Amino acid sequence: MKNVNSFSGVLVAISVIVCWFVSLFFLLRWDFEWANPLVYLMILVQMHLFTGLFITAHDAMHGTISPNKNINNFFGYLAVFLYAGFFYNRLYTKHHQHHSHVHTEEDPDFAPHGFWKWYFRFMMNYVTIIQLVIMAIAYNVLNIWVDEENLLLFWVLPSLLSTFQLFYFGTYLPHKGEHNNEYHASTLKKNHFVAFITCYFFGYHLEHHQKPGMPWWQLYKTKSNHG
Repeated sequence: MKNVNSFSGVLVAISVIVCWFVSLFFLLRWDFEWANPLVYLMILVQMHLFTGLFITAHDAMHGTISPNKNINNFFGYLAVFLYAGFFYNRLYTKHHQHHSHVHTEEDPDFAPHGFWKWYFRFMMNYVTIIQLVIMAIAYNVLNIWVDEENLLLFWVLPSLLSTFQLFYFGTYLPHKGEHNNEYHASTLKKNHFVAFITCYFFGYHLEHHQKPGMPWWQLYKTKSNHG
């Protein structure tokens, strides 16, 4: 596994998971006022942290968290389950189908006819009945201790918004249209701040396909030498 540092990848994964958990913990306990603009900022922050969970699992799918397979997969299973009750092995298979059959009928991340059809196909390829049952159980258990407004605003809504963030910036924009490369992918211009805020550097999507062994937190380096 190239580009894997046994400590750095684990540290980054732990940092993302801890930031998500700490933020969610305090937000679910927050006695907020709807007129407070910080409420809406924190929805976006929590959305970004949810996206970070999925990106962490994505790194695990490429073996870039740790050269130790058990440690690497542990973070993959944990991150994607915390994200929305997903099962890592199913997502692993689907994601590698995407890399092997990009922009074809066998690509689970591709649909040729418009944003919404593409988004719903993208979601239906990953969402399962058991995953929805897990999330429903989690919601009702959390609702025992957490006010429903907090639960909907800081857990349900950010997780749903993050699916749009992941899809739009990490799949739709990079792969829509025609491209003059074997990966059928485009890339953002070099603006590392925008690339991080939008989707943890996965707007540098052509570079990800060229170097799938590069973890998200190093992906910006692929753009350091060209625009």
